[in-house]
Amino acid sequence: MANLGKPSVDPHFDSLAPAIPFSRRDFVATLLGSGFALAVQPVMAQQVIKTDSAGLLAGEVKIPLKDGELLAYRSMPAGGKKLPVVVVISEIFGVHEHIADLTRRLAKQGYLAIAPELFSRQGDPRKRDNFQQIIGEIIAKVPDAQVIADLDASLAWAQANGGDASRLAVTGFCWGGRQTWMYCAHNPKVSAGVAWYGRIADAVTPNQPRHPLDIAADLKVPVLGLYGGQDQGIPLASIEDMRTALAKAHGKSQIHVYPDAPHAFNADYRPSYRKSEAEDGWRRMLAWFKANGV
Repeated sequence: MANLGKPSVDPHFDSLAPAIPFSRRDFVATLLGSGFALAVQPVMAQQVIKTDSAGLLAGEVKIPLKDGELLAYRSMPAGGKKLPVVVVISEIFGVHEHIADLTRRLAKQGYLAIAPELFSRQGDPRKRDNFQQIIGEIIAKVPDAQVIADLDASLAWAQANGGDASRLAVTGFCWGGRQTWMYCAHNPKVSAGVAWYGRIADAVTPNQPRHPLDIAADLKVPVLGLYGGQDQGIPLASIEDMRTALAKAHGKSQIHVYPDAPHAFNADYRPSYRKSEAEDGWRRMLAWFKANGV
């Protein structure tokens, strides 16, 4: 994600890479998970992973909030009870096709996976075709406190609808990677977190008063951070600062860096996708969950 204070083209998206676009209807998202965000066109269709819903209960659900309802995409083994829960936190594009597919991949592993649409009060990023418009008009207006409350509600809903309250995990990508770190400093009931290329340090704003580097000592949950050594938006120096802070704090959390990977190396619909690193990261994530009882 680009720095909120610096208007620029997203450095993590290589628009010059060859792509095979989907038809227009594939991008016009209505229900959560029904299409790809407009801003990520053209999608690298030849490499997109599609996970079917055979044997799963998958689709949109509504989570009650004090001020209304929160939409989310939920996937779980059909008929499953007391399932381990994983909350999936999206990138800046919201809960589009890629995020929904990630929940289905987790459900195939036996999890109840739920991806809440955390931008709904500020707007629908799936329908915006410009990175800077998404960041300036939606993302910058989302308070961390709102995200924390919505994640609390998502976990509560999952626990009441087939999930096991003793086996909870959180994972997130880019913007969601940062939120994973933040949430794991908030909720001690979570057993494990995995943050994929989430920004570690940034400018302080009223909506983002602290960042992962600031809360390293406050982590209540072991977090695995997965980062790319060629990420142009997250300096290696900040990653090493976070690694040092974690070691001083408690030593339970870890960071793994893929030296040749760029930002968003797990995003199979974008030119940044790196198959070997993404598959290794996925294996590490599942192993991290298991090692921490999820």
